[in-house]
Amino acid sequence: MARRRQAVTIKHVAADAGVSLQTVSRVINNEANVRPEMRGKVQASIDKLGYVPSIAAQRMSGSRSYLILALNDRERTIADWRARQGTDWVDQMLLGGMLECAEHGYRLIFELVDTHNDHVERELGAAIAALQPDGAILTPPHSDNPQILETLARHNIPFARIGAQTVDDLPEGICVSMDDEGGARLATRHLLDLGHRRIGMISGPAEYRLAGTRVDGWRAELEAAGLDGAGLLEAGDFTYASGVRAARALLARPDRPSAIIASNDQMALATVEIAAELGLAIPADLSLVSFDNTPLVRFTRPPLTAVDQPIAETTATAVRMLIAAQRGDNGTPEPVMIPMGFEVRGSTAAPADCLQES
Repeated sequence: MARRRQAVTIKHVAADAGVSLQTVSRVINNEANVRPEMRGKVQASIDKLGYVPSIAAQRMSGSRSYLILALNDRERTIADWRARQGTDWVDQMLLGGMLECAEHGYRLIFELVDTHNDHVERELGAAIAALQPDGAILTPPHSDNPQILETLARHNIPFARIGAQTVDDLPEGICVSMDDEGGARLATRHLLDLGHRRIGMISGPAEYRLAGTRVDGWRAELEAAGLDGAGLLEAGDFTYASGVRAARALLARPDRPSAIIASNDQMALATVEIAAELGLAIPADLSLVSFDNTPLVRFTRPPLTAVDQPIAETTATAVRMLIAAQRGDNGTPEPVMIPMGFEVRGSTAAPADCLQES
């Protein structure tokens, strides 16, 4: 049987270069207190031996763990995975976070925490003790959870809050958001430009700040056009079932909307089903816009017009800012807002009354 090739370690590099383990570690971590000739000598040995730095080797240089902890909502994430619903929010978050961490020699560790759990502090404390992360990324609704914010601050863990708001008397951290209000305004303006005047909205749950922000954008754009959204708002909770209930309520109205904006793809797909059940064709009888722009909406018939959330870019930005803060590259960073994209597909068109008039 062939023998497994022995892995090259930091000890091999140190022996080949004739330097200490600490010197190799300082070169690996790109620290400033290494003479250029020594750095070149160590790098030559690294290249010759094909050495790939490990987290353990990086940690030798000091107190850093080179780990970023990303926290997501346990209940909703597990429910989506078990239902195999095809959402890719987590995939995009990991894509942006992992690739950006790798650029800087860090690793992203993904953990699920139940924001409603009375033991959230104990859960999070255990993860911090085990991993000793250099920073944490919080996704909604964790971004605004006082227990989580206070626990991280108490353990001196820098954190970035995605989609967060400033909370009085609580540690603010680094705030990185997607422009949810702007995305809703883009969607509403697109429908207004097509000639729609009765534009319904299916919102997300109140515990997600972004849900209210999207409603604000929808309402503001209607008001700017001199229109009233009264009776055209139904609340969902980002699940397919809630989308069914909300779409049925909107479309059962005698003065039903000619267009609907759904606050995520699951609720948009539910709206497609209810429209079909009621004999309404998309987009001839009903225009539909979704948030998220997951792969599913490209394969419906017709494909759905969607607000595109830059999830990977947002997470990458949060990682970059956390690492910069860890290295002391800047002061207290200002909040960052990342604009959303918009993909026009076949699910939106001028309303029937506009077509008849023309």
